[in-house]
Amino acid sequence: MNLHLFVPDIFWPDGSQTDIYQHLKLPALETILAKSNHSETEGEVLESWLCKIFNVNKQQDWPVASILLQREENKMEVGESYWLRADPVHLRVENNHILLGDNQILNISLKEAISFTDSINEFFSDERITLLPFHPDRWYVKCDETPELRTFLLSQVAGKNINDLLPRGKEGVIWNSRINEIQMFLYEHPLNRNREAQGELPVNSIWIWGGGVRPSEVCTYYTNIWSDHTLAHALAGMGKVMCHGLPENAGELLNHSENSGEQLIILDSLQKYACYRDAYHWRNELMKMERNWFAPLLQALKKRQIHRLKLTVVNESSTRDFVLTSGNLWKFWATVRPLGIYR
Repeated sequence: MNLHLFVPDIFWPDGSQTDIYQHLKLPALETILAKSNHSETEGEVLESWLCKIFNVNKQQDWPVASILLQREENKMEVGESYWLRADPVHLRVENNHILLGDNQILNISLKEAISFTDSINEFFSDERITLLPFHPDRWYVKCDETPELRTFLLSQVAGKNINDLLPRGKEGVIWNSRINEIQMFLYEHPLNRNREAQGELPVNSIWIWGGGVRPSEVCTYYTNIWSDHTLAHALAGMGKVMCHGLPENAGELLNHSENSGEQLIILDSLQKYACYRDAYHWRNELMKMERNWFAPLLQALKKRQIHRLKLTVVNESSTRDFVLTSGNLWKFWATVRPLGIYR
């Protein structure tokens, strides 16, 4: 059995904060990094990486919306239509920046989502734009024709300044104008006043992204996938690959009766803390991964319960692959170094 761990944001995104790694005890992770064969390519985010391993081609965007529709309870006939995500977000002005918060900081009920989208749809009734809230924080738009539009994935912009990340292309101006109108419409929305009174952040904009036509087929060489990410389950469903929920620890996975071939494990819990620069919870989560995943998997490799352990670490600037076999563990010259050295 070969295991592949995919872990975004093991390395803290702000390289100037070198003290972030102080007093982090990560002996197993640091051993894996030191003893592995290492390669590096361009940066990725989780959604683009998942599309690539399932051989999904990028259209104008990565076609996340059309792929995910099959996972929603209100199933739509996707067909060959062009679909966009139009997710609720919170924008905050800070100095000259406009910072975006996504569903990780918004607590939206389905009832609220329906109320918001009903009022927005009525507002835009003349333009034949209909927001479909198939999930509290996953809203969709079906386009009659393929727009000349390029967008950024929501995970690329969460916690960041959006000034240079707005929709582009020939119809980018049109969509940006619509988004501005929606922002003004939501500014005094009664539902937002209620949310603020209850201590919740207002939903004051939407983010357009993930446009495309659903691919006719997808495929991957993984035999099992372990993840809580919705896109992983949607792609696995299309590719007829077994996709399980993420277990609490590596022990549960290693004891699974159907373990054979190539296993992909997606540990994406660091991402939400890294994008919002929540150092305290990022450090705690990394130490939890050390206990629950890196340490037991390193022991399993030493005992030859697994043949090969591959760790893929992604962020905006690079994708790094660390491949470790039991034979690599004898590399006495490969000095184990602190995690901060790899940043």
